[in-house]
Amino acid sequence: MCAVAFPGDRESATVPWATMAVEIVYETHAVTEDNEAGIATGWLPGRLSARGRDLARDLGARRRADGLSAVFVSDLARAVETATIAFAGTPIPVHVDDRLRECNYGALNGAPVSRVAQERRSRIDVPFPGGQSFRDVVDLTRSFLADLAAQWDGHRVLVIAHSANRWSLDHLLTGARLEDLVDAPFAWQPGWHYTLSPPPAAAAG
Repeated sequence: MCAVAFPGDRESATVPWATMAVEIVYETHAVTEDNEAGIATGWLPGRLSARGRDLARDLGARRRADGLSAVFVSDLARAVETATIAFAGTPIPVHVDDRLRECNYGALNGAPVSRVAQERRSRIDVPFPGGQSFRDVVDLTRSFLADLAAQWDGHRVLVIAHSANRWSLDHLLTGARLEDLVDAPFAWQPGWHYTLSPPPAAAAG
């Protein structure tokens, strides 16, 4: 057993870990009808648009032969739809995990993106009314990563999730500040790459 210490976090998780890293590829879910309408979906299910379904097929074309051992996906419908289209007919196992949900905006689920954006900086530690804080999402992501470390040592996995989950990965695995992440404009790219490394004591054997 060893403690997983995340670069950007004060917390750690104790897990059984061997000596290899977990390679994480993150992809955002494909474009939704809400995205195109400027709506912040939050914990609402959401549905891919026609363009989004095409992008989900593109995601599959990028990743099917990418050496993935498993796919982990948010349980929200838009993420599940993305994974279902992308990996239909492949032997790659797809695991649905509710810890990979978008931040719960509470009363602002389904509100205009511009309205939610005004709140982001003030909701890092203070929850949205009836919802979560971004720190809550970090806590759930930490738990998810601890399980990856314990069960997928030495593997390459794909995560399909939402903006708050990517911010959490950046914060936990690269040390980026949440204050900077929540204020940064979104710039799509074909995947983000992270390495979940064992602590030095574990790596040294």
